[in-house]
Amino acid sequence: MRRKTPPPAPDQAGRRLYGAHPATAWHGTPEVLSLVRTPQPPRPVRLPTHTEVIELDVLRSALMVVDMQNDFCHPEGWFAQKGVSMRATRKPIPVLRELLPAWRHAGGRVVWLNWGVRPDTLNLGPTVRYKAERPDADGQPGVGYAQGSPLDHGPSVVPGSWGAQVISELPQAADDITVFKHRLSGFHDNELDSILRQQGITTLLFAGVNTDRCVFSSLQDAGFLGYDCVLLKDACSTPSPVYVTRAIHFLVDKLHGFVGTAEALIPALKVASTPTHSAKKDPR
Repeated sequence: MRRKTPPPAPDQAGRRLYGAHPATAWHGTPEVLSLVRTPQPPRPVRLPTHTEVIELDVLRSALMVVDMQNDFCHPEGWFAQKGVSMRATRKPIPVLRELLPAWRHAGGRVVWLNWGVRPDTLNLGPTVRYKAERPDADGQPGVGYAQGSPLDHGPSVVPGSWGAQVISELPQAADDITVFKHRLSGFHDNELDSILRQQGITTLLFAGVNTDRCVFSSLQDAGFLGYDCVLLKDACSTPSPVYVTRAIHFLVDKLHGFVGTAEALIPALKVASTPTHSAKKDPR
């Protein structure tokens, strides 16, 4: 016998919500099904950037944390065993440990945008596969996507494997969102854009690794899709030369959005999440 899906639970006003988020949901009562979305009062914060002071609505924004996974940031992960500097890939950790709770407390949503390839890699083209497997300095074939490294923790960046997990230094919250990507850009061949739009998100703040690869590719595509984009430069890192990072900052400033810092954002978030009292309590 086919099991019926239970109807949505009613909200405090007795209405049933049909949708992924109150900002984008329909509202149903016994009398009417309303397609009118309920407006959200904004929660604005101001952030100085390289070019302007911008104001963003925390409640319509998402913090995109890119690739802070064991295979990229752990000393026994895939990248470390390839000889990639962990000093670079672990650099965002202390910044994010301070930013994440402040962002959540202010009402912002967190999206963990992680590499997560099919075990059979059937949707990865030759270029993607070759760049991961290219021979090392001794001419030996490298370890590619979904393959095991010499110190074997399972297939690299396959969902469910140790390497694809977010590093333990950055605890995830129950209502955080996780999306797996299969390319440098987090918007290709997956559900990320649909999820963000159903959450009513219009602004994306980018953090994680690597600044010049997955972070920048995802930020570019986000801008092409119409999102407002902010690169938090002190919450990002890359083992590439410094001039590469400078070029990314230049391109984001010039074409794709804004470059700011978590250091400047955190105090603004704390102010935004503190209740204001317009009048003193009557002592009577």
